[in-house]
Amino acid sequence: MNTKTIWYTIALLCFLSTWSYAQDGHLQQNRSYTGAMASKKTYRAIYQLDSNDPKIITKAIRNIRNALNDPRLKGKLQIQLIAFSGGTEAYLKGSPYEGALKELIEQGVIVSQCLNSLKERNLSKNQLYDFIGYVPSGNGELIIRAAEGWTIIKP
Repeated sequence: MNTKTIWYTIALLCFLSTWSYAQDGHLQQNRSYTGAMASKKTYRAIYQLDSNDPKIITKAIRNIRNALNDPRLKGKLQIQLIAFSGGTEAYLKGSPYEGALKELIEQGVIVSQCLNSLKERNLSKNQLYDFIGYVPSGNGELIIRAAEGWTIIKP
């Protein structure tokens, strides 16, 4: 082995040991992470429900429950669930979501429906649960809420 090869070998070993140490440090740092601090007075999120897929509807409800139960957000959270397009089916009388929707409302969630979607689907308000709120358009609601600083979440 010549001197040049020995120095390259030493340099490579130093680099690898430093890199390995740095990787272990990052892994430890990541392992100790417990989430962002909720330092604001209020957090606002609007959940967009535009699918009639039962898995998506269930996921939206579960996501809202998870946010409501996050101890960092207790007493700081405003949530709205806006349904339009296929999501309208979650609010139809006889759907399996009545109890879950009432539970969300009892926890302060605004549960609302796009009137444009009712018109497009030839549905009337009396075909939906009587506890649903209404907005002229779901997209308009999202635009307004976004401009007000609300976070839009699409499960």
